[in-house]
Amino acid sequence: MTIARLNGIRLSWTDHGGDGPPAVLVMGTGSPGRVWDVHQVPALRRAGLRVVTVDNRGIPPTDECAAGFTVGDMAADVAALIEHLDAGPAAVVGTSLGSRVVLELALARPDLVGRVAALAAHARLNPVQEAYTAGLVAASEAGVDLPVQLWSAMQATHNLSPSTLDDDRAARDWLDVIGFGGAGVRAGHRAQLRVSLELDDRRDAYRGIGVPVLVVAFADDRAIPVRLSREVADAVPGARYAEIADAGHYGYLERPAEVNRVLVDFLTG
Repeated sequence: MTIARLNGIRLSWTDHGGDGPPAVLVMGTGSPGRVWDVHQVPALRRAGLRVVTVDNRGIPPTDECAAGFTVGDMAADVAALIEHLDAGPAAVVGTSLGSRVVLELALARPDLVGRVAALAAHARLNPVQEAYTAGLVAASEAGVDLPVQLWSAMQATHNLSPSTLDDDRAARDWLDVIGFGGAGVRAGHRAQLRVSLELDDRRDAYRGIGVPVLVVAFADDRAIPVRLSREVADAVPGARYAEIADAGHYGYLERPAEVNRVLVDFLTG
């Protein structure tokens, strides 16, 4: 892990090495870059890529920036990192909020972006997701801490496929993993949630993206339903679309072999 002052903040990232083309991986709301380490980093390294994972602003040890920020700030952070590493044009991979970051980066700095893989891509939130996100923000602002068991069950139900939850052993393992992180929303995580609430519908803007884009949807995703990802694929000129079966919002962890296959095919093709 390396920390340097970039784009006006302390930004943390890990360069996993490799002599091939660079690929920068951007996580979703509330998650550190190391979530990619278990499945995606090894697969992309084996494919010959130089893999870099980043902790978005809001996620320590990167500055939390609890007073607030925009998706443009987050995209500028990734741009500053690519420039700092002299790694442009780079492939960029994002999931959930990270998908919005890398798509905005492709719009703002196409000179730094070779291609984009957007997992759980979306150009807007639907009413249920808006309500869920606003509720998390309100609970955090009110200092409400749910019991860990309830928090873990909520997150598992929201983010995992029924095919995963129908396996009792897998469900227990996931509840344990989620519970290890504790319950509740930290200040930086809350600021990231606000970013999602403040985003406009970007379908028209995405029609201006001029780099190759792969949209990956997860068939059982409750957080970002498939139809929202299809909207992105329909908006971006020439975008490819892939849908992963039996996968929820955490599809890159639930079905890593399938996700890695489509990523490697796109990023190295």
